[in-house]
Amino acid sequence: MSGTVTALEVQKKNKERVSVYLDGEFAFGLTLIEAARLHKGQVLSDADIAAFKAGDSIAGAYERAVRFLGYRPRSTAEIRHHLADKETTADVIEMVIARLEEQGYLNDQDFARLWVKEREASHPLGARALRFELRQKGIAADVIEAVLADLDTSEAAYRAAQSSARRFASLDDRTFRNKLGAFLTRRGFDYDVTRSVIERLLEERGSNGSDAFIGQDVHDAD
Repeated sequence: MSGTVTALEVQKKNKERVSVYLDGEFAFGLTLIEAARLHKGQVLSDADIAAFKAGDSIAGAYERAVRFLGYRPRSTAEIRHHLADKETTADVIEMVIARLEEQGYLNDQDFARLWVKEREASHPLGARALRFELRQKGIAADVIEAVLADLDTSEAAYRAAQSSARRFASLDDRTFRNKLGAFLTRRGFDYDVTRSVIERLLEERGSNGSDAFIGQDVHDAD
């Protein structure tokens, strides 16, 4: 409904926002910047009011998305889900995502690369586990495969296994293989990589590694 601006009041709970009153009644809220476009006595049409409300909805959703990104990098799907949980309309969500992408704050390929890099540094995982985690973050399959293409799974498995290898150092070869194999399998490394790393670690601890790799026992080991 059209009306005349009768008051513009800074909100008590949020000094960055202004309450707009039309014909003596609260009509909607705006940011300080947007409210600066208004003045008492100004007549707003229905289209004007709708435009101000829509713009404020987009601005609010954008601020929520930026705050969410402030804790850590996010995937597009995470931003979309977060805004949807805040009852943001689908069209506003897409406008906010487009703006974030344009500004370089949102890029699923960069997010996936960073996720893999951080995993390699602190908690090495195999391609299978990384693929699962990235799918959970809503990353597209082609992006996942492009990011994992350069992953050195052998070195990642070796680094992942070192602490466990030290813990299992006193075990006989067969038990060592089974326990370490189970560990690496849980971390998402495939059979060939797991076998190769175990052989490498057996050699390093001075074993001749004569026992065959017990692949069928890997999933049952503790």
